[in-house]
Amino acid sequence: MRLDKYLADAGAYTRKQAQALVRAGRVLVAGAVVKNPAQMVSDGHQVLVDGQIILRDAQLYLMMHKPAGVLTAARDRNAPTVSAYLPPLYLKRGASPVGRLDKDVTGLLIFTTDGELNHRLTSPKRGVDKTYLASVDGVLAESDVLAFEKGLDLGDFTARPATLEILQLSQARVTVCEGKYHQVKRMFEAIGKPVITLKRLSMGGVLLDETLLPGQTRPLTADEIATLRQSAQMEEP
Repeated sequence: MRLDKYLADAGAYTRKQAQALVRAGRVLVAGAVVKNPAQMVSDGHQVLVDGQIILRDAQLYLMMHKPAGVLTAARDRNAPTVSAYLPPLYLKRGASPVGRLDKDVTGLLIFTTDGELNHRLTSPKRGVDKTYLASVDGVLAESDVLAFEKGLDLGDFTARPATLEILQLSQARVTVCEGKYHQVKRMFEAIGKPVITLKRLSMGGVLLDETLLPGQTRPLTADEIATLRQSAQMEEP
């Protein structure tokens, strides 16, 4: 089949994006640069984009810079969802979000078709780290850092020890190893400093690509996928 169709069928790019990548000399077929999108290839050829192997039957691993005001859901009658921002070719392949971000929370949201990885990354037993940038109503103090380190009683459960790094008077970076409903917000409420804005910076060692504008998505690199698998305690294939 045509090279641009091969890349599009792999679910990583649209046909137009694939053609631009090929013409830019960023695609190798069987070790040679190919600049003609109409070049014929087969599943027996090794196809690489920027050094990353592209397989048509491979699992999808993506990151989105989630915008505010968007639900982490497939569809909703009353509000926009992340599905509206996910390119149709990814939806067609069945990419699902790894965990959820509240409607008003922005930042890193990972999608994958790899059900086992999705389950492991969201399982409380695995203790996968998630880091957020929080702006709060109030002045943060060293006593808050200690409270997070100790673990906060939230009524229905006690949050595990977390790391709170104060960046400014009312801004901090917080890392938790669990992700229960509204947990980060509830932790700040427990110390009397409710969250004003919250942005996820990383998950399982994978950092948000800050070059992505809110609503944009890109495939994860091979290194990022390996980092996630390591965080999820999965053996490399």
